[in-house]
Amino acid sequence: MNTQPTLPAIDAGRLPELVRALPKAELHMHIEGSLEPELIFALAQRNKVQIPYADVESLRRAYAFTDLQSFLDIYYAGASVLLTEQDFYDMAWAYLERAKADNVVHTEMFFDPQTHTARGVPMRTVIDGLHRACTDAGAQLGVSAVLILCFLRHLSEEDAFATLEQALPHRDKFIGVGLDSSEVGHPPEKFARVFARCRELGLHLVAHAGEEGPPAYVWSALDVLKVERIDHGVQSSKDPALMKRLAEQRVPLTVCPLSNLKLCVFPDLAAHNIRSLLDAGLVATINSDDPAYFGGYMNENWVQTFAATSLTAAHAWQLAANSFEASFIDAPARRAYMEQLQATFERFAAAA
Repeated sequence: MNTQPTLPAIDAGRLPELVRALPKAELHMHIEGSLEPELIFALAQRNKVQIPYADVESLRRAYAFTDLQSFLDIYYAGASVLLTEQDFYDMAWAYLERAKADNVVHTEMFFDPQTHTARGVPMRTVIDGLHRACTDAGAQLGVSAVLILCFLRHLSEEDAFATLEQALPHRDKFIGVGLDSSEVGHPPEKFARVFARCRELGLHLVAHAGEEGPPAYVWSALDVLKVERIDHGVQSSKDPALMKRLAEQRVPLTVCPLSNLKLCVFPDLAAHNIRSLLDAGLVATINSDDPAYFGGYMNENWVQTFAATSLTAAHAWQLAANSFEASFIDAPARRAYMEQLQATFERFAAAA
């Protein structure tokens, strides 16, 4: 648990600058969701793939979603340009450079192999390209990056098992598994057996729950899948008993404010419940989800959310500290990042 120290005073006018400068971990980012229109078109040209948009601007205009499913339709269309190991490397590298610019010091990147293997792209091609970018990010950018393989929940558990088997020869290149795609109508318990197998294999377990789905999905993710953290989870606020459990057991929530706004989970950012989650003692974090599609990478999520919800410098410290507590890093790395966090606050106070 991160007990907040006595923080130096930070002028409220410098809060946007502070949150941009803070070291932070990103724990909920789908790498396919970082594909910017410019890169989609460049890869389509390189691979001679036809896409149903005339130019970059017409593709950008198509980023008008009303719900999760309408987003997923264009998300999968964009992923169709990814064919070679270099494509996956280039996509990940573009994100990692942006992460570096936003002072993300550690990232746990989701990837959806079924989106690619269904198109005939080999599992090795997907994982090797992404993993090589992660390795280079550590050496060249100073950004720690690891991979979490996600199962598509609109597909069958049998398909998930087949995907796991294809991935196991590359077990050393990913740290865990997750569950994403269309939530409503696909409860976590649908994947009970494959998650039990992943637990036996020693993989970290996470799952999307409580974004558009009800609090019951969060309960199932915890009790049936036995996940270590909940991706999204904002609907948990509708269930006081669930909120109490999440706080007491320090179960992290990887919240994605601009995504929630874009997909109409909340009518506007001012109505977002991130502050109430924090004030209730939950290990809530801020993340970008699918930043190319939802209007912003990490710092944009932080700055806009702070402006809309009146979060304070103390909340900024807590969110950054929560991101390190929630991440799958070892104790020495966590201590080092917390020292960076404290030093950043002290630097801002000294410059006042």
